[in-house]
Parts: sequence; structure tokens; C-alpha cells
Amino acid sequence: MSSAPEFSITVFTPVYNRASTLPRVWESLLAQTFRDFEWLIVDDGSTDETPALAASYIQQAPFPVRYFRQENQHKKVAHNLAVREARGQVMLGLDSDDRCVPHALERLWWHWNNIPETEREHFSAVTVLCQDENGEIVGDPFPGEKWFDSNSTEITYKHRARGEKWGFHRVDVLRRFPFPTDVKGYVPESYVWVQIDRLFKTRYVNEPLRIYYRDTADSQITGMIRDPRPGANGAVVGTAPELSACARYFFSNPRGVGKLAANFVRLLLHSTFTLGEKVRFAWTDQSWPARFLIVLTAPVGLAVFLRDQIRHSK
Repeated sequence: MSSAPEFSITVFTPVYNRASTLPRVWESLLAQTFRDFEWLIVDDGSTDETPALAASYIQQAPFPVRYFRQENQHKKVAHNLAVREARGQVMLGLDSDDRCVPHALERLWWHWNNIPETEREHFSAVTVLCQDENGEIVGDPFPGEKWFDSNSTEITYKHRARGEKWGFHRVDVLRRFPFPTDVKGYVPESYVWVQIDRLFKTRYVNEPLRIYYRDTADSQITGMIRDPRPGANGAVVGTAPELSACARYFFSNPRGVGKLAANFVRLLLHSTFTLGEKVRFAWTDQSWPARFLIVLTAPVGLAVFLRDQIRHSK
């Protein structure tokens, strides 16, 4: 790991058995008009042709490509590895089943440098819109015509800009906020973003630069939707700080914040944490508004928990 950035951007692609779609990322990067980047692939224990495909890219690429392989440990561990190894000033995640437009990196870097240099130290990220394979915008636009400076909690729960978004974060900031590795399973990305929100701003830009494909779904995530129990511990760890941060927006978005609180109760009941740990997540470490919402939505969370138990009982 270099002490000083060697590139403007590190493009990070976590991959698990996606040899059939990884060429989308490869073709997108080959087409980029901006060349000051490296591509970092972290393979989470694939059993398909992903290693051979990555080896071929390393041989052919007109830009630096590095490949790391780990035993299956979920995206959180792959993310931490990528952050440690990144040689770029900022790190941009590009999933193994997506594309981006040819000028994506150029425009993202332009928007970052368009933040006045005297203010840039207070920013960690640039986030843009996504479009689907038919060119339709995915999700909601951000406030303002061109860009809007805020953070992920406020933009989601106060301004209600939901749906797929895309962007980078400063590598030096990401190194301060790693994912926990002592929790089994999936940990929501909000665990990291909420912590960054407390200290840094993000520039949100109404420009679609990533192509999001609706023909594939993350099996890890959809599996948790079908049965939340296996991933409950990680979901609790990720949701707890998000609820604490967004509870103050309840009156701006009662449905969204209330739903998050009820789901947190549901996940907490499914988790295997000790009683003391559950009290810490739900009370000791929570803001007062979040505590109020947990009590308020507890009956709904309990009802959904019981429904899960019936639905998934053998």
C-alpha cells in the first residue's frame, strides 16, 4: 500500500461467481475517456471462471489491473481489503454486473475538482444518478437542478431521494471507517456511510453515469429478504447507527423512518446477540429520538418477526 496516491481513481469490483457479467465492467473501463485510474478486483471465493478471466484482463489491459482472492467472507471483507490496497485518491465501486458510460470517470473527477479547493477538505464523496439498460433514470433525482451538497442520511430521509445511486469516496476517509469483521454475514453499507456523514459532506449531482442492470440480483441480499434470520446480526449492526442518525427526520418522512425503526426491531428479535448486546443496540447507543421510535414501532416489528417465524418455520 503506497503512502501517497498513485492514481486519481481506484475502481473497485467485488466479485463472486460473476464470470458471465464481469465483461460488462471490463468493456466499460476500456471505453473510458479518463485514464488516470487502476482497476482492483477482489474475488470472494468464486468457483467459476472468474480467476482465469481476471488473469486475461491483467495481460490485456492498457491500465493497471490487480486481482486479489479471498475465501468467501462477504463484501464487507472485500471492501476493507480494497481500501487497504487502493492506490487512488478516491475509490469508486463498480459492481461486477454493471456498466458505466464512457465519460463516467471523467465527469466524476470533474465534479470532484469543481468543488472549491478551500472547501474540498470538508467533502468525502461525489454521488451521481444511475440509468437502466434502456436509458431510464433509476430512482429519484437529487434536490436542485445540477448539484446539491448534503450527506446520505439527509438526502435519503429528509429529501427522499431513494433508489440506485453511484459514486466514490476519498480513500483516506474510508480507511478511518472500516466494516466490522467480527460479525458474520452481510453488513449494510450504511454502517460506513453514516459514520462518514458525521464529519464530511457529499456532492450529489443529477447526472446519470452508471448503467444499472435489472436482469440480475444480488443473491446474498435477496436471500436475506426471503429469510432475514441468517443475516440478522449484520443487519442490526448496520441499521442501528442509521436509525440513530435519521430519527430526527421522522416528521419530514414518517413512513420511511418509521419503517426503518420497525424493521430494526424485527431484525433485533431475529438476531443472536445476548440480551445485554440487544439493549446496547436498541437503547444505550441510540439517540433519544431513535429510542422513542423503537418503542413506538415495537408492536409492528414484533408482528413482522412473528410472521417471519411462521413463514420460515420447518
